[in-house]
Amino acid sequence: MQERVMPRVDRLTTLAWSLWGRIDKPSLVGILIVLLAAVLVPSDLGPILAFVLQALAKTGIFIFCAVFLIAGLKATSAESILARSFQGNELRMIVLASLVGGLAPFCSCEVIPFIAALLAAGTPISAVMAFWLSSPVMDPPMFMITAGALGLDFAVAKTVAAVGFGLLGGVGTMMIGQTGAFSSSLRDSPLGNSCACPSGDTFSGRPVWRFWSHQERRIVFRDTFLWNSVFLLKWMTLAYLLEAIMIWYVPAEVIVGVLGGDGIWPILAGAVIGGPAYLNGYAAVPLVAGMLEQGMSPGASMAFVLAGSVTCIPAAVAVWALVKPKVFGLYIGYAIVGSIIAGILWNLVA
Repeated sequence: MQERVMPRVDRLTTLAWSLWGRIDKPSLVGILIVLLAAVLVPSDLGPILAFVLQALAKTGIFIFCAVFLIAGLKATSAESILARSFQGNELRMIVLASLVGGLAPFCSCEVIPFIAALLAAGTPISAVMAFWLSSPVMDPPMFMITAGALGLDFAVAKTVAAVGFGLLGGVGTMMIGQTGAFSSSLRDSPLGNSCACPSGDTFSGRPVWRFWSHQERRIVFRDTFLWNSVFLLKWMTLAYLLEAIMIWYVPAEVIVGVLGGDGIWPILAGAVIGGPAYLNGYAAVPLVAGMLEQGMSPGASMAFVLAGSVTCIPAAVAVWALVKPKVFGLYIGYAIVGSIIAGILWNLVA
């Protein structure tokens, strides 16, 4: 009897996990927030939804431009240009990898096959580290959305910090590597792409700028445009819901007490909290805007978004999937130290 029950339990468990894996988590959380507001504070539901719609309307043009740009980059295979940065002198590779990392038009999980190919070809781990650190911090769509919500100055400063992250990690890793510490830094079995975003052979060949003349490239443009439109809209909607809840129900004194002020401690707190509190690079922008309204210090806000960008689960998994723990630990260390430095500097100039 027990033997019959166990297979049935295993099948139910497998089915449950399969169904859970298919559920869109951001949409589920957003629906639950709306339902809870409707039940617990029905009088506030209207203003909350109005806040979300107004925020989406305000950033709509930035979302459209971001989606159009990334679809165009995919369709033209412009990503292949990035591979040219990983050739020649090691220091030159680090500088170029840091500069182009912020322009990478693909998500953290898409970086895995790209970086795996570079490492397999013998690219120095220092150049890869530079790219890994700068890539999740900023990209063209992120720049547009950040500029729209937090201002052009903040977006430019974050871009400069992204390049600085790459240089810090790349040069530091190069110096440590000269001791022979990274003679064996790769895992035996790298993981593959684990997200549902459109993929394809976009890392090789020459760019085709007139992509609309080729049916397969038009399909890539369409699929990428639609996928990223849904992706950004669902995450931004969730972010604006959370921002509204925070502004309505989280006392400003709480934010000021933890992340306010001009000293070093709010910046340290922002860097430490950034990783576990980070949802998604795009979703973080409205959250930071809300926390700034509540009294978060400029330096803490910069440290929060930088540390969160590099140490959030998607970006960290991309690194963990390919390298051994000692390199991963170095990656996290660069993220925290770089975020604190950037936060201190932003406090001085903001």
